Amino acid sequence: MSASAILLISVCIYLAIGVPVAFALGLATITALSLAGTFPLIVILKETFTGIDSFPLMAVPFFILAAELMSGGSLTEVLLRFAGQFVGHKRGGLGYTNVVSLTFFSGISGSALADAAGPGSMMIRMMDKAGYSRAYAAALTASTAIVGPIIPPSIIMIIYALADDNVSVGALFVAGLLPGLLIAVAMCVVNWHISKKRNYRGEDAQLTAADKWRTTWRALPAILLPVLILGGMRAGWFTPTEASVVAVFYALICGKYVYRTLEWKAVPDILSRSALLTASVLLIIGMSASFAWVLTIEGVPQAVANWIISMNLSPWMFLIVINLFLLVFGIFIEPLPGVMVLVPILAPVAMKVGIEPIHFAMIVIYNLTLGMITPPVGGLLFVTSNVSRVPLSELTRELKPFLWAHGVVLIIITFIPALSNWLPHVMGFK
Repeated sequence: MSASAILLISVCIYLAIGVPVAFALGLATITALSLAGTFPLIVILKETFTGIDSFPLMAVPFFILAAELMSGGSLTEVLLRFAGQFVGHKRGGLGYTNVVSLTFFSGISGSALADAAGPGSMMIRMMDKAGYSRAYAAALTASTAIVGPIIPPSIIMIIYALADDNVSVGALFVAGLLPGLLIAVAMCVVNWHISKKRNYRGEDAQLTAADKWRTTWRALPAILLPVLILGGMRAGWFTPTEASVVAVFYALICGKYVYRTLEWKAVPDILSRSALLTASVLLIIGMSASFAWVLTIEGVPQAVANWIISMNLSPWMFLIVINLFLLVFGIFIEPLPGVMVLVPILAPVAMKVGIEPIHFAMIVIYNLTLGMITPPVGGLLFVTSNVSRVPLSELTRELKPFLWAHGVVLIIITFIPALSNWLPHVMGFK
């Protein structure tokens, strides 16, 4: 049996018995190399460190740290008040507030899990007290948190740019803006329908113009962080990696001197959490790199590419097949290892078929991110179920209309390439 066959069979077995994804990839690589006997095991160490030995990858820990610094103190409450002043008084107002606040927060965190565990958990409690179904609030939160990896800055986009040389981090960051906003609009439409059906009322009190101005002014520094990152990269002031360092200093200044809620004594805990999350991300990337190396050295990407090309699919038919494949794949594999393993295989084929790299990147990222809210493995479902204390079965039932909405958005993004390509081209990103 070839090393690639052993690799794929063993990773399926490890995942089936509940081994965490990073360790499943590493153990599968060890198993394949040991049984095949083609290469020494030292290859695993070499390829693991090669996978994380990248200057652009340094942006990941700094963006994580910036999000932790901005999340400390009153930032979540500030964004919730800012979002609520525009939509809180409408029917289903707290649902809209949930969507808008998570969309704003995604421009800071870059992580769906962070959005759900932070402001998402707070919104679930608020909606529960206001008479909303707790399961519905949890489903809305999980579905909206998907925008975290879509709207910049995004950790997944950084990893994608490392796996595909035909796209840049800056181009992907800009490309995610319109799809991310489209997802938020779709979630608002579902919330409107459900709130009308169940008579979920908005808040009675409305803020005066002066109160709205004060709330907006207070939220402005947090909202400007994504603008600073994208604007600085477009102007050529700094690279994406340097932008992550700028984001850390900006977050530190905002937390300590603008909002005045960040205490120096809290910094060690923030650094500890950031280091732990960074280590988990880099472990997944390193193990995925060694896993992908075995596939590459065995010629699997080339074989898959030749097989797909031999089918003579039109570009649109190719995208339909890829969407179906990625949706199924994303159910079982988390987005980060999914990008590391699949992009080197699929991206070259997409280019040969005639799909623009940025457009294809958004399709892959959105598909794999959707896997976080699809049973039975969706990590975002478990996080949301845990913070909301809603059984997974109830959460899944309430999730159905949101999954349909995501399906519609996926179709729109797939068949309207301009949603992904137009803004990067206008802003001059290549």
